Amino acid sequence: MKRCDTKAQLGVMVQQTRAVGKKVGFVPTMGALHPGHASLIERASNECDFVVVSVFVNPTQFDNAQDFATYPIALERDIDVAQAAGAHAVFTPKVVELYGGDLAVEPVNYGRLTSTFEGKMRKGHFDGVVAVVRKLFQAVQADAAYFGEKDLQQLAVIRRLAADEFEGLEIVGCPLIREEDGLAMSSRNVRMSDDDRQTALHLSGWLKSIRADASAGIEVGKLLDKVRLEAAAVEGLELEYVDAVNGHTFEPQQVTGNGNGVFAIIAADVGGIRLIDNCRLACS
Repeated sequence: MKRCDTKAQLGVMVQQTRAVGKKVGFVPTMGALHPGHASLIERASNECDFVVVSVFVNPTQFDNAQDFATYPIALERDIDVAQAAGAHAVFTPKVVELYGGDLAVEPVNYGRLTSTFEGKMRKGHFDGVVAVVRKLFQAVQADAAYFGEKDLQQLAVIRRLAADEFEGLEIVGCPLIREEDGLAMSSRNVRMSDDDRQTALHLSGWLKSIRADASAGIEVGKLLDKVRLEAAAVEGLELEYVDAVNGHTFEPQQVTGNGNGVFAIIAADVGGIRLIDNCRLACS
């Protein structure tokens, strides 16, 4: 596996690969790789001939300076994880390589996709996401890019970006991966105390209950209201939102039984660490 620090270095390898008709896959990450990231790389490796993994902590998508400052960094370990999962190249650019020293980003308006839920709670977040993903897509020139459903709204935003600006690029959504105790895998999990982790398990527990009860025919709106009431009584947990949405449009979906790509989504602050989670309520 090779490591590239510049777009020029990466471009040479990608062009050589595409010149002989091989399929290029891309997995963008912010590092601190865990088994969830590895699952994306493994799938890309199974479906593509040449896989590029980027490791870049993007400063423009953090609305909280403290969150950016404390984001875990373990580059050498990340490179080992990427190689073991099947990557052929790791792209590790500096900020100036992607942004040229100018961190100003254009605002993005994709309607509900960028104005609700994460877009509402984290002002400017999706502006930064779109800016950096656009730059990475331009640099890698992949045939397929792989993203986890853990960041479900981000995945929907990126699908819109690709549809608008990167014709022919396939966006592949991959299942959310959980820890053994049910907690959605996240690079932020390592920052939680044991007590906070137990509190955080309420999120996956509530989602599991919503899915089971919705399948049994109970009105989703009532299930969401129940979670909001229970969350208000949990010490150390501040619920930001819980809802049911279409996973592609993020329009609210109050459904029971089978539907089309409906997910329950939730976000909360636990011990000063912001967590998001989701689960599919119906088959797409």
